[in-house]
Amino acid sequence: MLYREALNKALDETMALDDNVVVLGEDVGLYGGSYRVTEGLVAKYGETRLIDTPIAELSIVGNAVGMAIGGLRPVAEIMTANFALLAFDQIINHMAKLHYMSAGKITLPMVVRFPQGVSKQLAAQHSESYEQMLAAVPGLIVLAASDVNYAYHALKYAILRDDPVIFIEHELLYNKKGEIDFAAKLDPLKARVVKAGKDVTIVSYLKMVDDVMKAVPLIEEKLKVSCEVIDLCSLNPVDYETLAASLEKTGRLVMVEEDHRTGGYGAQIVSWAAEQMFYALDAPPLRIAGEDIPIPYNRQLELASIPTPESIAGEIITWGEKHGI
Repeated sequence: MLYREALNKALDETMALDDNVVVLGEDVGLYGGSYRVTEGLVAKYGETRLIDTPIAELSIVGNAVGMAIGGLRPVAEIMTANFALLAFDQIINHMAKLHYMSAGKITLPMVVRFPQGVSKQLAAQHSESYEQMLAAVPGLIVLAASDVNYAYHALKYAILRDDPVIFIEHELLYNKKGEIDFAAKLDPLKARVVKAGKDVTIVSYLKMVDDVMKAVPLIEEKLKVSCEVIDLCSLNPVDYETLAASLEKTGRLVMVEEDHRTGGYGAQIVSWAAEQMFYALDAPPLRIAGEDIPIPYNRQLELASIPTPESIAGEIITWGEKHGI
């Protein structure tokens, strides 16, 4: 099944299960979604549950907040993370805070989902990553789906949970293929050990997990080490227990993210390791991130602005040789 098909199936099953689940956003109805995630759903559930909206992100999320307060379970789709900036007032000041500010009298069972990250030549205004801002907001659960199986289970979990959830996808993952274990008791808040290893812990999320896995054979061959690869899955809350168990075993941490280095999300993971796992570390942590520039349109410059499998392998090999790994 494709990643986008897994998301579609999760939406379909939750809409069939609960009539209160509605989807709203630009082109989510008749067009089937910009990335075909809602394809075919309007024919099954009608235009009152698949609601095509104007190009007005503040309104999309604001309406979803009102729907959630009124007893519905809205799933608001934003076309790309850059456009979500227009809805940050509603996301941060209302979606994240109303339950707390009402002393629990208001519940907001709602999801805002969008893709982010560098695709292929969509330029600076369509290629950003904003998980570092959203994961820092108390009151929001922030999930990042890098895997077909996780995308299916985590989106169902997010829709049926009585809390506001930010569900982040990646523009280059929609056609990724994978299997769904429908019988799995998957906990979306738990990190996923993609590959077990004993010498180096490499932590990542979203598309960078795939890039890390492409880099691992080169790293292991050159350094003669065994890499453990962890997909964070949940960016808030973080499953520090799984990370701690891995670092106790390997003693070495590499954090890989597509976002810009300055203020990037990975700094949180590295600072946690320095504060809480200092005596488990046998080498200073390595952080691999994007450059501090707007994402270029030119394809060669675009690839030079973010980590790639080749650059990930190169940086980890240089770091490993420097620290005697």
